[in-house]
Amino acid sequence: MREIIVCTFLTLDGVMQAPGGPDEDTESGFAYGGWQKPVTDDEVGTAVAGWYEGSDAMLLGRKTYDIFASYWPTADPGNPFTHRMNSMHKYVASRTPKTLRWQNSTLLEGDVVDAVRTLKESDGAAVNVVGSGDFAQTLMRHGLVDEYRLTIHPVIIGTGKRLFAGGAIPTALEPVSVSTTKGGTVLGVYRPNGKPAYDSY
Repeated sequence: MREIIVCTFLTLDGVMQAPGGPDEDTESGFAYGGWQKPVTDDEVGTAVAGWYEGSDAMLLGRKTYDIFASYWPTADPGNPFTHRMNSMHKYVASRTPKTLRWQNSTLLEGDVVDAVRTLKESDGAAVNVVGSGDFAQTLMRHGLVDEYRLTIHPVIIGTGKRLFAGGAIPTALEPVSVSTTKGGTVLGVYRPNGKPAYDSY
């Protein structure tokens, strides 16, 4: 059984949209793209690289796939992450099938939830969901996420797509590891642990 792991960069107020650059995702007039680089540090990069060591595939929504496919095939080969991103298998959820030109890419066919369940039951290592906010929310609603690996950066944006958007399913989380980098980014790894409990003081 393969695990599905959501790996996401977040602002302190939960925004995940366009961390990598001003033009990465301007949907709904988002004007704050590129918010991550000024508030990151090398410890974040080391942690994220470690998060990929136990996985052999990525699960991507169409928009994130297209962003990655336009960058990584021609990225600096001296960057050790370039080979990893290009060599990993990519499973793509898309309602608008087109040719997938990035190497090692497979379009999920039929109902995407059923396709992910089938993927989970296959042999192999963990599968990372990267970016792909709408798709990640679909997986969360159907109980298909086994772990969250989040970098929570010390910046507030106030608007934009959020990982845990309105309508998120109430879920208790078990912390696996939580630490803070020298630049103030929280590196949090959590696993779903049933429903939240409620009490009063």
